Amino acid sequence: MQHIDTILKNGTIVTMDKSYALIEDGAIAIQHDTIIAVNTTRKIIKHYSADNEVDCTSLTIIPGLVNAHTHIPMTLLRGLADDLRLDVWLLGYMMPVEREYVTPEFVELGTLLGCAEMIQSGVTTFADMYYFEECVAAATASAGMRGVCGQTILKFPAPDAESFEAGLARCRSFLEQWHDHPLIIPAVAPHAPYTTTDDLLKSAVKLAQEFDVPLHIHLSETAEEVENSLDEHGVRVIPYVDSIKLFKAKTIAAHCVHIDAREVGTLAAKRVGVAHNPTSNLKLASGIAPVTEMLKAGISVGIGTDGAASNNDLDMFEETRLAALLAKTESDDPTSLPARQALEMATILGAKALHIDHLTGSIEAGKRADLAFLDLNRHHVLPHFNRVSEAVYSRIVYAAKSTDVLHVMCNGQWLMRDRELLTIDTDHLHRQAQQMAADIDTFLKAREEDILSKLLAIGELQQEESFEVQVKARLSDPAVVHHLLERPDVTIAKKSHYRQHDTYLSFEDSDYRLRYREDDYISADNRLTNVRSRLTLTESGKEREFENAVVLSRSRYIAQATRPLRFYREYLQAAEEHTIVKDRERWHVDYQGLRLYINLDKLRSPSSDGYFIELKSRTWSLRDAEQKATVISRLLSYLGIAPSELIRSDYFDITN
Repeated sequence: MQHIDTILKNGTIVTMDKSYALIEDGAIAIQHDTIIAVNTTRKIIKHYSADNEVDCTSLTIIPGLVNAHTHIPMTLLRGLADDLRLDVWLLGYMMPVEREYVTPEFVELGTLLGCAEMIQSGVTTFADMYYFEECVAAATASAGMRGVCGQTILKFPAPDAESFEAGLARCRSFLEQWHDHPLIIPAVAPHAPYTTTDDLLKSAVKLAQEFDVPLHIHLSETAEEVENSLDEHGVRVIPYVDSIKLFKAKTIAAHCVHIDAREVGTLAAKRVGVAHNPTSNLKLASGIAPVTEMLKAGISVGIGTDGAASNNDLDMFEETRLAALLAKTESDDPTSLPARQALEMATILGAKALHIDHLTGSIEAGKRADLAFLDLNRHHVLPHFNRVSEAVYSRIVYAAKSTDVLHVMCNGQWLMRDRELLTIDTDHLHRQAQQMAADIDTFLKAREEDILSKLLAIGELQQEESFEVQVKARLSDPAVVHHLLERPDVTIAKKSHYRQHDTYLSFEDSDYRLRYREDDYISADNRLTNVRSRLTLTESGKEREFENAVVLSRSRYIAQATRPLRFYREYLQAAEEHTIVKDRERWHVDYQGLRLYINLDKLRSPSSDGYFIELKSRTWSLRDAEQKATVISRLLSYLGIAPSELIRSDYFDITN
């Protein structure tokens, strides 16, 4: 008889092995961190003895659940910004707060809070993607959990790296530090194709191959992501990343909501693991992934919670049940994704998706002792119908809750007994987490009160300041403009024609007004040739007025609009919105050594009789402004514009 460390006996064992063996009155023999035998209690105690024998009567033992995709430190951002679209949620709130607050201490605190939550819901393994991933790894190891920890790499500055080169260097250092750890599998995590570059992705693949570790990435999460890929690369997301050899690495693809049949075939052929995130995808209205088709194609599809900021919990029981129900609805077939297959996704298929099924995901000899112990004799699970042995899967997936998990073991170590966490001090965590929430609330409250701050918080935008010397007048006959342009002392440097769609957003208790302008460039044969979008933030009031209504005004230009109007509308929550559409002919002219701009406008919506002319020039000093005001006044006299035709308002005020 062999003497070992631990025997777990008299339980119902749901092995999730290749034969889906179910063992009533079963036992598990454990030596150190590894399962060495699984059989009936009678056979195990016949061959093994142990100082630590645990009676599991009335308990159901399952493999520890595998959370295939999360951002665990984001537990500290749970409930921060709910009921928003993905782009507004991510770019408007998550990333600005992360730039301000994410530190090694933030990451450690959020990881421990997330580990506590997952342990209590039967999770022993998770795949993470975040910043300062060495802190995630250290906290995970201290909690005793198994983690596939991916160091995030972005093309723009991140909380832990000023550039993608710095991000790659940090990732390499992380891999070197944590390679061959018993609990931590380090990974390379380029965030997504739209937040990286070709070179970055290729470098990430090489790094993952060099260390033989997984590569964790978001793919095809939204329809917009696919549309943008078609516009930028001419192909959908999966063919694009396949063309740069992304799948040469052991890839974990999170989401894969918007993929077609050909892309499913590619993922299957390249042995890509997929992490399905049903709650997050529903909450952010990203869609429903074609899980049934992926499983039929032989793809290893695991289940993930995503981060608590977009879920808002890390409960894998809830996630597994939802995955089964969604698949039935999406396929219009109640037989799709039955309970056993759903539990498979939460255990062994999840481990396969993470490329670590040699370690965990099932209860069989040679695997690590990663186990969850369920009490399925509670009122919400009873009664038990036992004419079909596989009814246990239905009990676990459709009726059981995370609170039914009594004990958890990972790598042969007890992490929880009788619902009491053994490796994490939760009282201390709760106090720290609430203080962090209070600090973030203060930061956001101050930011929300200032439109400029909200715009500048979006990291892609840059602030500029300029002044414009300008005048506006009504014209009944546009021919006078052409007469002016024919003067020998006026040189035309450039001419353009476009239709402008201006949307003005106004805000309560604010002097700021945001203009979202879309310029549709029109060719000589009246074809649309290009579209440009810009943001201009202006303050009410004029800096100074010169003779003949020549006005010096101040504008803050916030670069090119990188998001659609809908984003700014939802992110900024304007009190009022006003739209103006006009046709514009524009000339860049040189006159008396100065560069001036002449605009001939026809208002289309709201419509207005006649035309408008604008003469303007940029300036950065008062002296320069005075000189240009004098020159513009001289041009007005050439045009024969009477003082009564001068306008001291902009189009927003004219049309309101």
